[in-house]
Parts: sequence; structure tokens; C-alpha cells
Amino acid sequence: MMMIIAEFFVVILKVLWAFVTAGSKWVVRPKEKSVAGQVCLITGAGSGLGRLFAKEFARTRAILVLWDINSQSNEETAEMVRQIYHELDAPITKDGPIGGVEEVPPFQPQVYTYECDVGKRESVYSTAERVRREVGEVDILINNAGVVSGHHLLECPDEMIERTMVVNCHAHFWTTKAFLPKMLELNHGHIVTVASSLGLFSTAGVEDYCASKFGAIGFHESLSHELKASEKDGINMTLVCPYLVDTGMFRGCRIRKEIEPFLPPLKPEFCVKQAMRAILTDQHMICTPRIVYMVNFMKSILPFEAIVCMYRFLGADKCMYPFLAQRKEAMNNNEAKNGI
Repeated sequence: MMMIIAEFFVVILKVLWAFVTAGSKWVVRPKEKSVAGQVCLITGAGSGLGRLFAKEFARTRAILVLWDINSQSNEETAEMVRQIYHELDAPITKDGPIGGVEEVPPFQPQVYTYECDVGKRESVYSTAERVRREVGEVDILINNAGVVSGHHLLECPDEMIERTMVVNCHAHFWTTKAFLPKMLELNHGHIVTVASSLGLFSTAGVEDYCASKFGAIGFHESLSHELKASEKDGINMTLVCPYLVDTGMFRGCRIRKEIEPFLPPLKPEFCVKQAMRAILTDQHMICTPRIVYMVNFMKSILPFEAIVCMYRFLGADKCMYPFLAQRKEAMNNNEAKNGI
């Protein structure tokens, strides 16, 4: 019994120390690690956040592997990356051994593109094998690919629900199973889950999307605990949970107009820069803006009816309805044009 009591007090001290170290990071900015020369694989790299992640990692001189179902947009991203590499490709000078200045050959990173449907596990595993054969082992895995159906539950075809779950959640299992074994062997790597604030708290009308993001976060957290239990401290994980990002994915989504100026959609560039800082400092979780942390905490302690009242005050209870209406109108127009 004395041993248990003593261990309990040790745990309390460790918990308090964790608060101190976490708080210190608000005062002293942690140093960002170098990922130059490391292989970084990004899913859904052809557009949106995936494209921005590719450009940011290019600036760190990482070797990029870009996956997307749309080969044309993926190649467009690759061309942007090559341009960034070209801008960085300047001779580096350093002091020579006898006081002179010598030129150091610049590091020449590369970018590789692959057409891959992460919603099909056979495609994931076969493409992963090509990457290992043609590029090498992956050091950083960015699970970014995502889709949204844009239908109320009872109006959403089962196939679209399944597609949302597979791409937004199941694909994380397959990509991780493809690249984690070597990370475990080397005790080195970084896995990033690009989720959403809608994976922490939900809203009406996007049940499939919320469920898929909740699932992705559950997978991420469980895997994080498994790595800790295995004492693989060389493998880091970062969970990215942004508020509504202005990429067009949820075009039309609106909260209460009086509140919206204080909580506007995030600029994609800002979102990715915040996520990059978290990744390069091995931060476990990043929510943008910071108010998302508070909303998630309040959801955990408040009664459900209190949450409903808050949602209604903010206009968050039906914020997706304008987006759903636009998607429905667009689909009806397409059906009319096609004579369906």
C-alpha cells in the first residue's frame, strides 16, 4: 500500500511538471527541428491544405512525395514545389580551413508525384510499395486527404457516406500500416493527422463528416498511446484541428452575422503555418484559433442542453444549412443540364 501511495505522489508531481513545461512553451518558443533531406509524404496534395503543406515543406528542403487522386492538380502542386526549390537552390558559402571562403554544393531536394486513391486500400499499399522502391522510406507522413458529401443524413446516398468514412478515416489506417513498420524499426518518424474542429465537437447536417473526423482523432490518439506504451519516443505525432478553413470545401457555411467578424473562416495559409510550427516543434496537438480548445473543454463539462443554448446563440446549430442548400442546388442544376 505504501508503494502505491508513493507512486501516486510521483504521478502528481509528473502531472504538475507537465503543466509547467507546457506553460513554459507559451513564454519561450521551442526550437524548430530540421527536416532537410527527410522524405515527407502528403496525401491530398493536389489542392487546398495539402498543396500549402507541400509548399511549406519544400521551404524546409524536405524531399516531397505527393499523393492525390487528381494527377493534373498534383503535377501543378509539384511544379510550384520545384519553383520553390529553384529559388532556394543558391550556392552556400562557409569559412574555409585556411581562413578563405569556399562554396558548398547546395542540397538538391526532389519531388515525386503519384496518382493514388486513398479510399482504396489496394491503391494505398501498391503506391506505398512504389514509394519505398523509387524514393525510400518515409520519415514524415501527412494524412491530409479529405472529402465532404454535403447532404443531410436522410438525403445522403449510402455510397457517399461510405466514401466519406473511407477517405477521411479508414485511409489513415492504411497509410500508417504501410509506413509505420520502418518507423518502429528505426524509432524515427512523424505522423500528422489533419482532422478538424468538427472531430472534437459537432454540428447539425454533416453527420458523416463529423463521424469520420471523430474516428480519425480516435485513431490518432490510440496510436499515440500505443507508441508511448512501446517506448518509441523517436516517433512523434501531431493532431491538427482547425476551425472552418476558407478553402471552398464548406462554401456558404455561416454562423450568426454579429459573431462572424470575431470568428471568421481561417485563411488556409495561416492554418498551415500554425500547423507547420506545431509539427516542427513536435507539438502533440494544434487547434486554430485557440478558442477551439475552450469550446472543446466546455463541451466536456457542460450539460447537453447548455451546449444547445450556446450553439443557438452563436448560430452554430444550423451553420451548415446554407452550405448544404448550395450543394443541393448545384447538384440539381447539374442533373438538369445532364438531362437526369
